[in-house]
Amino acid sequence: MTPLLKVQNIAKSYAGIHAVEDVSFEVMPGEIFGVIGPNGSGKTTMFNSILGQIAPDSGSIEFNGENITGYSPITLNRRGIGRTFQTLQVFGKMTVRDNLLVAAQEHQGTLASRIFAPGDSGLGPKADNLIDQFRIRHVRDKKAGELSYGQQKLVDIAMAFMSDPCLVLLDEPCAGVNPSLVGEISRLLKELNRSRKSSFVVVEHNMDFVMDLCHRILVLVEGRVMAVGTPDQIRADRRVLEAYLGS
Repeated sequence: MTPLLKVQNIAKSYAGIHAVEDVSFEVMPGEIFGVIGPNGSGKTTMFNSILGQIAPDSGSIEFNGENITGYSPITLNRRGIGRTFQTLQVFGKMTVRDNLLVAAQEHQGTLASRIFAPGDSGLGPKADNLIDQFRIRHVRDKKAGELSYGQQKLVDIAMAFMSDPCLVLLDEPCAGVNPSLVGEISRLLKELNRSRKSSFVVVEHNMDFVMDLCHRILVLVEGRVMAVGTPDQIRADRRVLEAYLGS
């Protein structure tokens, strides 16, 4: 099977300090791939290199067999890569439904087709379907800024799926979320993985969440790959236990 995402030997330094060095891994179609590591291990630098936020000093990134190294975030989105950020990206003064519509309109057809499309650019049914899938219909017409942080997080994640991505990179989806909602986020991502055949790369500090959700996990330490394996393999790796889990 051909990898959906292939990262080869990427490196990035700042003022002579190696943030990421010789990092390689593959994500297969339909896979939920986790990335963990201590603070300062290079997770954010690696993530932003893949997403076009920064350019790696060396190495290459392929998506669906195409070299996408250095592509802009909007180009990557149009190629089928979605993302969420550590900080919420919702529009607080807009309704939940309008947030989802805005998230997709920029990538929907040509300018002319958007001008002559219905008021929702024909995206209403897609937005309503995601609203139901995320179980947020009861707040659909509320302003996003009036919701709880956890509800806003669900809206934020739903927005990433409005462009029908086949790969979504999720940057700490559980950060700041009430523990009671963490299980709901895991359930949603598993359901989206099954129903949409989407692949995910998940950067997260919540180890229980990662171990329950992901098919395979990469461990970064000091900018380098320490281990890649299934949750059971990572749990049993003494180097990981010593370097990250504190055992």
